[in-house]
Amino acid sequence: MTERTPPGSEAFPAELLRRLDAAVARRGPEYVARTHHLDEHGRPRFTNRLALETSPYLRQHAHNPVNWFPWGDEAFAEARRLGRPVFLSIGYSTCHWCHVMEDESFEDLEIAAFLNRHYVAIKVDREERPDLDAVYMSAVQQLTGSGGWPMSVWLNVAREPFYGGTYFPPRDGDRSARRGFLSLLGDLSDTFHAHPDRVGKAAAALREAVRQDLQGQPVAAAASDEVPPAQALIDATVDHFKRSFDAEHGGLRRTPKFPSHVPVRLLLRHHHRSGDADVLQMACLTLEKMAAGGLYDQLAGGFHRYSTDARWLVPHFEKMLYDNALLVVAYVEAFQVSGRGDFARVARETCDCVLREMRDSGGAFHSATDADSEGEEGRFFVWTEEEIRRELDSLGSRETTSLFLAHYDVRAAGNWEGRTILNVPRPDESCWARLAGARARLYAVRSRRLPPLRDDKILTAWNGLMISALAVAGRVLDEPRYVAAAARAADFLLTQLRTADGGLQRSFKDGQARQTAFLDDHAFLAAGLIDLYEASFDARWLREALALAQATERLFADPAGGWFMTGNRHETLIAREKPAYDGAEPSGTSVALMNALRLNVFTDDERWRQVAERGFRAHAQVLRERPLVMTEALQALDFFAGTPSEVVLVWPDGEAAAAASLLAVLRRTYLPSRVLAAGSESVIATLAEVVPFVRGKVAQAGRPTAYVCRRGRCELPVGEPAALEAQLRAVAD
Repeated sequence: MTERTPPGSEAFPAELLRRLDAAVARRGPEYVARTHHLDEHGRPRFTNRLALETSPYLRQHAHNPVNWFPWGDEAFAEARRLGRPVFLSIGYSTCHWCHVMEDESFEDLEIAAFLNRHYVAIKVDREERPDLDAVYMSAVQQLTGSGGWPMSVWLNVAREPFYGGTYFPPRDGDRSARRGFLSLLGDLSDTFHAHPDRVGKAAAALREAVRQDLQGQPVAAAASDEVPPAQALIDATVDHFKRSFDAEHGGLRRTPKFPSHVPVRLLLRHHHRSGDADVLQMACLTLEKMAAGGLYDQLAGGFHRYSTDARWLVPHFEKMLYDNALLVVAYVEAFQVSGRGDFARVARETCDCVLREMRDSGGAFHSATDADSEGEEGRFFVWTEEEIRRELDSLGSRETTSLFLAHYDVRAAGNWEGRTILNVPRPDESCWARLAGARARLYAVRSRRLPPLRDDKILTAWNGLMISALAVAGRVLDEPRYVAAAARAADFLLTQLRTADGGLQRSFKDGQARQTAFLDDHAFLAAGLIDLYEASFDARWLREALALAQATERLFADPAGGWFMTGNRHETLIAREKPAYDGAEPSGTSVALMNALRLNVFTDDERWRQVAERGFRAHAQVLRERPLVMTEALQALDFFAGTPSEVVLVWPDGEAAAAASLLAVLRRTYLPSRVLAAGSESVIATLAEVVPFVRGKVAQAGRPTAYVCRRGRCELPVGEPAALEAQLRAVAD
């Protein structure tokens, strides 16, 4: 190493330099430092403490000239010693504007030196520390009315924010900004030292606003609220989406468009209950248009993050594990409701994409792939007409080339910055099938390009969502390999990220499990395990789900109802969030509510229903006044208000194959308010210890037999697929 210590910083102690050098050396000879500042040998001139972290996002900043600290006591002790404010930057590895601010400001020697002389700078990966992200995002939203990433927050040594924003251009006038980042750093440093009382008052006011925002109404008031009426709230929410719906392109009439803006699964549930054909059309049109646009990777499968335009054509090109997991379930359920084969295809292609491109060697799943490659957003994914003609003509069929160009909207001038984002203006499944060879050829060509960076950390929560997706897809689409992949991922998490007390760690990278897990980690994985049980009928997964749900209550539950994001072993922050927002990901609250309700039906333990009831009461005000922000919780509320079915399928020992026709009925039937148990007679007898409603269920006359029950009252046992289908239709809520 050459200079090593960032400009404007005190010289690093010899022991820290040794540790930093060792960390970089462990990356191996192929390691390429992400920085503009290299010596004559191509080695990074600067290295900071982020080199000691496992987060790919933090490591991206390990060679900035900024003297970054990870979040922790060391950083705040340093700020106290030096009498300086703290500059906190929160982002994630596939965030485009995070990369822009890094390149413009954090790689700038003048800005870095000023930051190092006047502040203690901290970097946080929001995906590893959602608790910090929630607290300081609330502060930024209180100050500016909006939020986003990169998040930039100024703190005192008590970890209280006194100013914040998101992306800032580097200097005055850049990107039409009146005040740039460098000037802002100077202004706020001067204010911090010259007007400490003013800064203290701002921090105190902001701290209280954040607490009120994240912790909600007082406990006494929450405990006295009644459970809101499910159907009235769902009807009102659906009516809102009807008024805001984009009838031409699907989704809402707004840009940018996120898949999560329209709660497709809630619409499907409402249609199932009400028979409202318009609601089904809204759900189907949205799914169809998303899969036909550039939002969907037409060659590899899988969805990008969001669309920057109204017709889903131009995406932000990053791919997130959670987006794809949630969309798989939406497409699978829409296939059940509509019977549309294109929805099943998209679900399969998305699962295959994740298995091929995001699976770790241990069986779990990486977090994301970046939007940028070769210094450009989307470069990996786009084409020129000339490239496509050259590659496809070499296959020997100009007819295929012409068909591909027409089907995927390829033009000489392109449709985005002179290149083409593949999309399908007129979907046609027969045409899609004819172009399989052409897609394979272009996929192979694309695979030789420099790929986007991958965030290869394993997050428990997002893996829980993917386990659910693979389990649901495997069960409904009759794809055992998906169920097997879900089981392998579940085994990895329970083996590598489980703690001695039954809780979890949040993140795994380079053989290390890190960060005490949060509510969403426990809730999402428990939900995935319940789905995995219903796909595999291996009772291990149901028992593990029950154990995780019990740990969730022990670690996160508020006795008055609901759950905190952080458990009793987490760092105490200025506010303790009770999640009440379903956005790009569902909240841990909403998933924990559904888990409790499903486990209540499985176990017949009334305590789980009481857990859910207290949760609904704790969030009653939000559900009544702003149901749009908790649409996942509305699905749980619908389950709570109805009478879920208990479906049991039992077959003679050794004759699982004979149950195929009955399982096929269960696969194709959309029945959202139900739990499912199945197995051979000996398995069912053992399962009764955990699932009381299977007790006494046997294979009638030595043949596979299905039982459809509600609160212990069962229809006549049936062995014919048509009879089972009729019973399932009859019990639909």
